[in-house]
Amino acid sequence: MRANSNLSPRMGTLLARNWQSVALRGVIAILFGIAIIVWPGITLVTLITFFGLFAIVGGFLLSVAAIRQRRTDEPWWLLLLEGLLGIALGIIVLVYPGITGLFLLYLIAAWAIISGIFEIVAAIQLRRQIEGEWLLALSGVASIVFGVLLVIWPSAGALAIVWVIGAYTIFFGILKLSLAWRLRNWQQKPPTTVT
Repeated sequence: MRANSNLSPRMGTLLARNWQSVALRGVIAILFGIAIIVWPGITLVTLITFFGLFAIVGGFLLSVAAIRQRRTDEPWWLLLLEGLLGIALGIIVLVYPGITGLFLLYLIAAWAIISGIFEIVAAIQLRRQIEGEWLLALSGVASIVFGVLLVIWPSAGALAIVWVIGAYTIFFGILKLSLAWRLRNWQQKPPTTVT
């Protein structure tokens, strides 16, 4: 039990120090979502390329934030693991753009579910350290729901899938920006631990 209470403040500090990365991921997600919705006739190859770039950039930002913290006593490896997962997924998608749409959907679904789990775990660890940790948890829940919907209805029409991906990434981006703002404020004046 003591290990968990020690992990929470360190995880909160790690996220707060890297609030700019969280904000940048939010902006990229919103831009990605808008691009998909503005071009509803987007081809599958273009969608795959956009998604691959989105995953690589997001993974890179997380990895850089983790590497910057590697010499601290903070759990930087969680961020690195999520970042490397995003980079690997993006590379797979870009190197093999001819993969079937169904395989791509399952790949996106798995990435969303795993990322969502990481975010919920982080939110639980932060619940006594910062106000607004629910934004991180909500982001995680949204990712998991999105991934599960893709698994349940993989045969939905291509246009519906595009709209779902666009709406999800915009919502995800807004939550990330809100969380980044709270992390920025928390870093400037850390609140006392909530009991």
